[in-house]
Amino acid sequence: MAVSKKIIKNSALTKVIVSSLTNLEAATIAGSKALLQATKKSKQSSTEGKRISKKRITLIKRRKAAATKSQNNPIAANKKALNIIDKELADTRKAAAKNKSARAVLFEELSGLRINCRRLIAYNKALTVTDKILNKPKKKIRKRKAR
Repeated sequence: MAVSKKIIKNSALTKVIVSSLTNLEAATIAGSKALLQATKKSKQSSTEGKRISKKRITLIKRRKAAATKSQNNPIAANKKALNIIDKELADTRKAAAKNKSARAVLFEELSGLRINCRRLIAYNKALTVTDKILNKPKKKIRKRKAR
């Protein structure tokens, strides 16, 4: 079977190059926006984790005090207060575990976006340098004066 070999024309090649450069620019813009959003989500998740951690530490201290109080004076009110703190502490631990798994997913996404954005920036820099070299005006050669 004979395979036909197409020879591309200059105008078609120019179109392909222009569309490729446009796609690269669009990918760079989209990548930087996605990186900003992922960074923002990551920071929010991080601050949420810190808040939950502080709350957990406070609840642990409160639980210790309530447990001591309940042991010294085992009335229903003290036991009820201890149970309420235990429930709150369990909820806080669940929230911390959920936040930790969400942060792991965000971290993976963020690291991938950073790598791809670096690649796009490198490609853009290389193309810019190449364009400057290719589009230099020709130097005019002065004719020597006849002596």
